Parts: sequence; structure tokens; C-alpha cells
Amino acid sequence: MKRERQGSYALDLEINIKKYLEGDADSEGRKPDARYASFDYCFNYFQSFRETGESAALASPANVQLSCLHLGFYLASWGMLRGSAELLQKSARHLAPVVEIVDDADTSIWEIDDHCYTEANIQRILDAARTFRQSQPGMSDILVTKIMLGVFGNVPAFDTNFKKGFRVATFGPKALRKVGAFYQENSHLIDRYCIPTLDFVKGKPTQRSYTRAKVIDMAFFIEGMS
Repeated sequence: MKRERQGSYALDLEINIKKYLEGDADSEGRKPDARYASFDYCFNYFQSFRETGESAALASPANVQLSCLHLGFYLASWGMLRGSAELLQKSARHLAPVVEIVDDADTSIWEIDDHCYTEANIQRILDAARTFRQSQPGMSDILVTKIMLGVFGNVPAFDTNFKKGFRVATFGPKALRKVGAFYQENSHLIDRYCIPTLDFVKGKPTQRSYTRAKVIDMAFFIEGMS
């Protein structure tokens, strides 16, 4: 099958997104009990605080344990607690400083998505990543971007598959400009995918949608697996 060319990439967004959501021989897809849905439950949790203007309560004594558990299980589902991963020897409480940073984050970082990757917003993303790394020195590109994707939804996760599929080596300003440029070249396609997250209790679609960064993340995650 000839692959549709999107900008400098020969891929088919529709096929890749379908594989992600519906699964194939190598994956169950995003079924309510499958690991891909762990993103939805984590993202729903953190975004629910933002949407009610209560993001500053995420690290409160009443919420910090649940915040750490949501973030920790999502990261575990996405491979951050296996092999020699930096979190393997840690408990969920280790993520409390990360949650405190989210709790204290400026409103602007929650509002960034790929359609507004200006130089100023790219710098905000990098500054946020730097702040997370200051809380836990040695935090990898993979971990910091998976945290930011699962909480804010403002940047793809720069894991092995995404970097291979998107043809970038590291997370930095050049790569983020490339993400922004890809969106601008393909906005007419990406904006068609208003994919609702799944609700934890019933496993049904919610009124909350995936961000553009998440759509690009999953398209190139699948691309990198091929």
C-alpha cells in the first residue's frame, strides 16, 4: 500500500491512529482495561483539577497520594518501571515533588498545544522540563516528556518509538520546532481527530478530548514500531 505523504513524512495518520486505538497483532489498542488507556485515566485526573480551577490542590495532603498513584500507574503502564528504569526502585511517594511542581505550575503551561508552538511557548515547555529535572536530577527525556504528556498533554513523549518514527534524536528546541511545523503542515488532518478520553468507571468516552500533541504522539509512536 502506498503511504500518504504528510510534509516530509511518508505515513498514514488514519492507519496509525486506528492501530493505536483499535489494536493489531502486537497490541490490544486503547480498550478500557488495556495499557494505552492508562494515559486517559491519568490525563482525566489532572485535567479535572485544572478545569475546575483547583490544580493548586493536587499536592494537598488530601490529594497528593492519589495524584502520585495516578501518575505512577500511568508511567508504569508506559514502561517506566521496567528493566533498569530510574523509577523501578522507588515507591509512588517518590513522585510527590513532581506533583508539587504540577500543583505550582503557571496556567499558561496547561494551555499549550501543538497549534501554538511559538518560540515563547517552546521555551515555557523547556523551562517546565528543567523544573521537573531539578526536583529529581538525572530525569531522562523519556520520563520528563511522559510526565508532561500525561499531565498537561502539551508535548509528545520522546520515547524510543516516537523518536524513531519522527526522526529526532533528543528532546529540545529543534525537535519541538519540528513538531510544531508538522502540525502546521497537517493541521487539516490532525484537527479531525477529536478523540475523547475514556472514563475510568464505565470505560465510555468522556467530553474531554486528546490534545493535538497526543494525536501526533500516538501516530509517530506507531510509526516507530514499524
